[in-house]
Amino acid sequence: MSPDLPLSLLELASVRAGDSVGQTLANSVAYARHAEQLGFTRFWLAEHHNIEGVSSSATAVLVGHIAGATRSIRVGSGGIMLPNHPPLVIAEQFGTLESIYPGRIDLGLGRAPGTDPVTSRALRRAGPGAEAFPEDIAQLQALLGPMRPGQAVRAIPGAGTEVPIWLLGSSLYSAQLAGMLGLPYAFAGHFAPRLYREAIQVYRAHFQPSQQLDAAYAMLAVPAVAADTDAEARLLATTSQQRILALMRGRPLFMEPPVDSMDGLWSPQEEAAVREFLGLQLCGGPATLGRQLQELLATVDVDELMFTVDIYQPEARRHALDILAGLRSAPERLAAGA
Repeated sequence: MSPDLPLSLLELASVRAGDSVGQTLANSVAYARHAEQLGFTRFWLAEHHNIEGVSSSATAVLVGHIAGATRSIRVGSGGIMLPNHPPLVIAEQFGTLESIYPGRIDLGLGRAPGTDPVTSRALRRAGPGAEAFPEDIAQLQALLGPMRPGQAVRAIPGAGTEVPIWLLGSSLYSAQLAGMLGLPYAFAGHFAPRLYREAIQVYRAHFQPSQQLDAAYAMLAVPAVAADTDAEARLLATTSQQRILALMRGRPLFMEPPVDSMDGLWSPQEEAAVREFLGLQLCGGPATLGRQLQELLATVDVDELMFTVDIYQPEARRHALDILAGLRSAPERLAAGA
């Protein structure tokens, strides 16, 4: 891995079993501050609704909370699920954030609801939903761009802030759209690993320079479990395995402590499905992670990596960032197992 490759983080504000949301968000602040000290580029927060164990629902509020608790790291949405929100509301929210924290805010957009159909209706956004995604993006760009003479609807704050817009996705549709619009693109390999190569190839093939971006810029999100040894990492990884198993069973997604073995907790079919879901997961000690990263980067042309780190103990989770940052600063030594 090149020492110049930017590394970033995606945060779901996952609640540990028995913890409060307040404690969870305090852990997220400590996590973001540690990432900032280590030189991570971005800290993005997801949008999910009606999911027990996930507290990243009021995304713009959390972006402001993290930005206010840090000094330099870019903070943004990974992402705002645009079918849930009128573009004007998002432009006002992120225009306000950019006004408070100039030069530090990213607006990542997705076209999925981030929830179930019943909850999606409860969000009370009338209209065509995901079908209007390209039009909603255009509205956002206009609202965040310079104010035009005679413009009837204005985002105040928001107009003229030109908050950088990213498109997020797990399909070829979003990749093609991001390229055609000349926007940076982030692929959700942390939960949809199958199409990561094709999506980024499609994005680059369709890229057209825009006012925001001269050349294609692709980011890949991958899950990572980093520890001092391979054995410890495999143990810590059982937390994420339990969460994905709970997701597949339709159960709450609270983070559970690691277990010595997943035997007896899942069926062979469930094990195969969980491992497929986590197909891009990096897991191991420094040397193993170095090799895994080299193998991954040999398969895809990316400009930035974004990690999701599901580790139960907050201290171990922050230490995982030390190890991941170390891969960038000394890749040859770590990959060699020194």
